[in-house]
Amino acid sequence: MPRSVSLLQTIAVSVGIAIGSGIFRVPATVAGLLHSPGTILVCWVLGGVIALCGALTVAELAGALPRSGGIFAYLLEGYGPLPAFLFGWTELIVIRASALGAIATIFAEYLGYFVPLAAHKVHETAALAIIAIGAINYIGVQRAAALLSATTAVKYALLLALGLLAFSASGGSAAHLAPAWPTTLPLSLLATALIPVMWTYDGWADPASMAGEISNPQRNLPLALIAGAACVMLVYLVVNIGFLYALGPAAMSGEKLIAATVAARIPLLGGAGGAVIAAAVVISAFSGLNASMMTGSRIFFAMADRQLFFRVVARVSPRFDSPSVAIWLATALGVAYVLANDFAQLADKFILGIWPFYTLTVAAVFVLRRRQPQLPRPYRVWGYPVVPLVFLLASALMVLNALLTDPRNTGITFAIILAGAPAFWLWSLRVRPR
Repeated sequence: MPRSVSLLQTIAVSVGIAIGSGIFRVPATVAGLLHSPGTILVCWVLGGVIALCGALTVAELAGALPRSGGIFAYLLEGYGPLPAFLFGWTELIVIRASALGAIATIFAEYLGYFVPLAAHKVHETAALAIIAIGAINYIGVQRAAALLSATTAVKYALLLALGLLAFSASGGSAAHLAPAWPTTLPLSLLATALIPVMWTYDGWADPASMAGEISNPQRNLPLALIAGAACVMLVYLVVNIGFLYALGPAAMSGEKLIAATVAARIPLLGGAGGAVIAAAVVISAFSGLNASMMTGSRIFFAMADRQLFFRVVARVSPRFDSPSVAIWLATALGVAYVLANDFAQLADKFILGIWPFYTLTVAAVFVLRRRQPQLPRPYRVWGYPVVPLVFLLASALMVLNALLTDPRNTGITFAIILAGAPAFWLWSLRVRPR
């Protein structure tokens, strides 16, 4: 596939997939858990720092191994085929399908603000959105990347404007920011609040999966990973400070549609606050859906290209230079998910599904520096070894806290990951004669 995706387009992938629907809902969840402005902001800063540490570390791998598949390629190089297969298995069975389905459902729900949709029509509209995004990606990465860049720029500007305009909201006051700190705060509560926060930051590593199509990847990919994480952290802090100023923690915790509530209090928007937020979520979800399709399909392509999946999935369209079969596979998975109403809450159960692989990927920097010291590294992680160790420690604490506070759902997540081991064994038997 041609290397035609530019630096700015790669940054748009990072920002586009991270800023989805989460920032329009999660601030209320975090406020309900932590209650005080200081700890709420610390949680968001901590989430941003963890994502930035991850991006700084993965950037070294991205520059040294600019291959399609991203995390899949790094796990394969660092640990061999089994961990790489388990990552691809988890993406195939759970993560990519639930991500596409959840984002498309939110897109359809908020589109219903402008075009009334019955309950069954929401799911049908979401399925059509996934098919449309699949078709756009099929006809070429440049078309998909250009559309993603435009929609990401619009939603970033809208979100930043909402955060800044929140300071003009009626009833807003600096008094909402006091007292800043609680008398006591259990660390487990902060770790619990970090899980949905890290969900809103998720996407900082995804551009690496497109490394095979990025121009000058040794330079552009590390820059894009770091810049994307920093841009997301900036806008999230502006939004949360604005929401705290407008409502205060107590009022925030009771608002499921917190962004719409804040927008309704902004004089400049008049009575159009609801429409503005609905439009922002529609654009945001559409952009996230496009980015998720672009990155997820490349993981399936890389699996097949390295003979860890059906070879046909590695087919590249001779007309459009796109991984055509991988794109339509991701499309089919997303449609199947979104039409299966019983799976409507799967996304919440598998937020942590990606974190064991993030941890292994960051640890691969240490493994490859020891095992392959001669590997060309155009970028070396800043602050080594402290930066990757900070990420590893935070990841371990988050996963351990999830096991202690929500053992059932976390156990289900890990059971699905480990179920890939016998699948890998069976696949090995199949491909061994070849």
